[in-house]
Amino acid sequence: MAAELLRHARALLDAPKADRRELRYLADRLCEALRDVLRVAESRGARLPSYGEGDDPDVGTAPGGAAGAS
Repeated sequence: MAAELLRHARALLDAPKADRRELRYLADRLCEALRDVLRVAESRGARLPSYGEGDDPDVGTAPGGAAGAS
């Protein structure tokens, strides 16, 4: 939904005759989409492990990294 809304927003903002009602409707839908995106990001972030200072979360996760080397 966000990608479709973004395309619509660009088209509407580029239209010189966009009226106040259309822009307000667009702003409302953009707020809804942003709220949903933020909710998903926070939910996923809450499930990610936390790393301490100096920890490198990428060590051993790349193909050919230290985790599989012998």
